[in-house]
Amino acid sequence: MKTLLFTVLIIAISVALLSIKVIVKKNGKFSSQHVHDNPALRKLGIHCVLDQDKEAREK
Repeated sequence: MKTLLFTVLIIAISVALLSIKVIVKKNGKFSSQHVHDNPALRKLGIHCVLDQDKEAREK
């Protein structure tokens, strides 16, 4: 029982820390984790696997 409560506490703290930006900022939201939404990766020419597959099929 102690292990279960400890695990739930760790998960609750993790979720709270991950959502600080959403809670504190007005109209806050989680940033996108998709490759095509990352400007630094686009600048390097890195695309998601679907885009890479589409480009390969066009060639």
